Amino acid sequence: MTRADGTTRDTAWEGVALRRVRAGADPDAEPRAVALPAAWDDGAAAALAALAPGGGPVSLPRLAEDWIRRVVARGRKLGVLTGSGEAESLAAGLRDLLLTRRGAPGAGAWANDAAAEPRFVLSLPAFLDEEGFDAEGYAEAVRLGVTVLEILTGAKAVRLRLGFADLAGLLAGLRLDYAAAEGRAVAVAVAALTRGAAEAASGGLAGRLGARRPVLLALPAPPEETAVPGLAEAARAALDAAAGAPGLRHESVLALTAPDAAEALLGAETGGLAPAPAPTTHVAGPDGEVVEVPTRAALLAGEEAARLLAPRGPEARAAMEAALRPWLHAAAPAAVPAKAPRPAARPRPAHGRGAVWKVTIGGHRVTLRTMEGADGLEEIALSLAKDGAAFRGMVDAFCHAVTAGLNGGVALDEYVEGFAYTRFGPAGVVEGDPAIHRASSVLDWAFRRLALDHLGGRVLPDPSEEECGAESAGTPSQQLPLLPDLPSAPPPAARRRALKLVG
Repeated sequence: MTRADGTTRDTAWEGVALRRVRAGADPDAEPRAVALPAAWDDGAAAALAALAPGGGPVSLPRLAEDWIRRVVARGRKLGVLTGSGEAESLAAGLRDLLLTRRGAPGAGAWANDAAAEPRFVLSLPAFLDEEGFDAEGYAEAVRLGVTVLEILTGAKAVRLRLGFADLAGLLAGLRLDYAAAEGRAVAVAVAALTRGAAEAASGGLAGRLGARRPVLLALPAPPEETAVPGLAEAARAALDAAAGAPGLRHESVLALTAPDAAEALLGAETGGLAPAPAPTTHVAGPDGEVVEVPTRAALLAGEEAARLLAPRGPEARAAMEAALRPWLHAAAPAAVPAKAPRPAARPRPAHGRGAVWKVTIGGHRVTLRTMEGADGLEEIALSLAKDGAAFRGMVDAFCHAVTAGLNGGVALDEYVEGFAYTRFGPAGVVEGDPAIHRASSVLDWAFRRLALDHLGGRVLPDPSEEECGAESAGTPSQQLPLLPDLPSAPPPAARRRALKLVG
């Protein structure tokens, strides 16, 4: 059946087996009925629950067709698409990208949010093939993404936000080390291919709608060769095609942006160029228990997962960003995992956005809540389920003191340096945090988690098992005092341990 806008109704979904689950965007969200392809994981269900507006049932085919229909209809109205053939070709390409979990627009397009700045993301591991990397399919996906962004911005924007996600997963699948020169060479070739294909697409739109910018030829040369067959040649071909355009429609096209639920829907585990936090993650098992499972990247890496996906310090990410920076039109955001956000329908405090972490430490349930304002982190709260009222009251008072300090100008890194690696019970194995596996105290876990989330992905290594044991309480000056010293004054030297901050 063909619609008036030229798209064929739902034909791509007819052979897709769906499963139905109840899922929420996060543990505090009300679960929704979600229908999604049977082979897709529960993380995709949570992402759909976040992407869909409202609070009722969610169906991937219906939700996807809604935004595809809007994009195609608007594209024809703007003159970006001419004729039913182009309209159907774009619709079919977008369905294929989504069903293969290769690419999708950002959350704003799914919710039809006119106030959200449009973005389009491609999940790099989804382009792995038997020969390494599907460069031809990737270049076509880039072209589709640029076309969608031109439509979503009303054919008026000179800056588009097309980007990729999960570079770490791609390199793991290729069995390449993120921190090694060989891995960076592949990453540079992918960035060069993205830039060339995007600017070639911009040039094609300029030929139809009018050029706004001249073609810029002052780019570094891409790698002569890489460990992936054909990738360097595809990058050079894309750059040559862009250089041959009569002009460009846009002054910038390639921008790595902070991830939203679109990345989680595609199965991307990291945003942009960020390194992988660990080879395993923690998920809820069928009986509600928390279990440790390999990440998708670890499954791709096979027996080399532990080596390739070991936590990296900020130096590795900085080296990767420096290598890719000449190809990007904007600086990459700080490293954050690709997680689905809270659903847009849930009310939020007017002054900022929050996050909730729920873990167990040595068998004790702990909840960390944070709130961000315009100037960064402004509030923390810790809840402990099994401990006595006096201990919980002390921790609550401590969090109030830290919150007051943050709002009074004390830098978060001072708190991290002062309270990471403090030793007191509960301590031991951490369940529910994919990046932190042991903690010597509740405060040790909390402030190392805050460093990851709010200090540019700063990685602080786990303490040893011995340091987390009950018999290793440390000296009195290493233990949590009844009323902790605030780091507005220098903390006692004895509190500082051999483990240093990385960053």
